[in-house]
Amino acid sequence: MKKGLLKVLGGTLLSCFLLTSCYTYTSVVGDGAQGNTEVTEWNHYVIFGLAPVGVSNSKEMADGAENYEVTTRQTFVNGLVSAITFGIYTPTTSTVKK
Repeated sequence: MKKGLLKVLGGTLLSCFLLTSCYTYTSVVGDGAQGNTEVTEWNHYVIFGLAPVGVSNSKEMADGAENYEVTTRQTFVNGLVSAITFGIYTPTTSTVKK
């Protein structure tokens, strides 16, 4: 009975690690992006993303544009870095398209 429970628990835990996804969210400012110019920066967090250390400023990245789109996501590379550091350092990537 205990072996069966351990197998189910182990399979569930393995699935949780392997089936995680990269999250993405997008914010539209004004009328949204009017061109194809993109600026990308990493955001730096520690302790599983709970404490920000260095977060990009989308207004500065837009360089005065009134219409732009901000996309923040955790890429595969960001997730890999987070996994290697066991969640101590958890970066994300912000892209401003104007």
